[in-house]
Amino acid sequence: MPIGLIALALGGFGIGLTEFVIAGLLPEVAADFHVDEAAAGWLISGYALAVVVGALGLTATVTRLPRKTVLLGLMVLFIVGNAVSALAPSYTVMLTGRVLAALCHGAFFGIGSVVAAGMVAPEKRARAIAIMFTGLTAANVLGVPFGTLLGQALGWRSTFLAITVIGVVALAGVALLVPRATEAPHSDGLLRELRAFRSGQVWLSIVVTILGFGGMFGAFTYMAYTLTEVSGFASSAVPWLLILFGVGLFAGNALGGRFADRALDTSLVVILFALAVVLAVFALVAGNPVATVVALVLLGFFGFATVPGLQTRVMTYADRAPTLASGANIAAFNLGNALGAWIGGLAITAGLGYTSPLWVGAVITAGAVVVMAVAAALARRSSLKIEEDTGRPLPVA
Repeated sequence: MPIGLIALALGGFGIGLTEFVIAGLLPEVAADFHVDEAAAGWLISGYALAVVVGALGLTATVTRLPRKTVLLGLMVLFIVGNAVSALAPSYTVMLTGRVLAALCHGAFFGIGSVVAAGMVAPEKRARAIAIMFTGLTAANVLGVPFGTLLGQALGWRSTFLAITVIGVVALAGVALLVPRATEAPHSDGLLRELRAFRSGQVWLSIVVTILGFGGMFGAFTYMAYTLTEVSGFASSAVPWLLILFGVGLFAGNALGGRFADRALDTSLVVILFALAVVLAVFALVAGNPVATVVALVLLGFFGFATVPGLQTRVMTYADRAPTLASGANIAAFNLGNALGAWIGGLAITAGLGYTSPLWVGAVITAGAVVVMAVAAALARRSSLKIEEDTGRPLPVA
């Protein structure tokens, strides 16, 4: 695999760290700025909303620019945003820094997916995208716990200064290692990018992304409550248990890319079905600590095994205008996070208990299985029709 993918993965690592590490440092940040928990929570939810805006709006504005140049600009925005956060004299400035950093998130992964896929042969695209997303999974496994420990030992600002340094290294890596040869020879322009959304398969892929990730993260959002209130773990054990979840993410991302390159639609149907089963079984065995640990790892594995395939699928059906569709799918991941967390919270509020987000996640993911199966059937029918009309066999996604 090209070494430029490592530079993209490093950028993904820094961005993932920026998104997730704040959760472990939220009490310190809130105390420093003298704001309550609800206001501090906007440092997380505001980031998520800005990701959606950046994935769609920012990506749309740069479609005519060379992709490598855009990636470099996004990394500069990332560095500035984290530097502002690290040096922020007030809560408002801190929130501004978070929003600036978040704007590059969706656009970086959306455009970076297109660049990563362009570095390799078509049959290796999902694996290339998986390598880029390895940075995001590594941020969960290693970055978040160590970033939290650094912030607790030297102050939360030290963590954001460290992330800023990671951004500088990633910027240098992209500049030196990502070739311009991966760029399209001629700019497609925004109108051509928008035409990709005429494809029903693009929309079906985005719906599957929203439902599939909504199911997993709807359950994961309230996982600390499940682990402590249902499984009986001490709160001090939760960070280490979440590292195991991150190990599952890492393995699922790596193998999911290989599965998707071999049989894209089939692998997505099977993985999403397995994810729905894991969520339901997890809800049933959550009272058993040993079974909970196993289920937590499997949740991470099957939850993130879908990512390379879903990103590859939306780019495949966007055909020659994949940039904006790729960014839209990144936005869909975050919309799924918000949807799942909202419905899971409603279930808890309704008095259904701390396993209810797992049941909700299983139902939402089952919906993703149905939509994905329909999308696969329609794709197969379309391919067969083209074969009949042209007399030439076509590969099925």
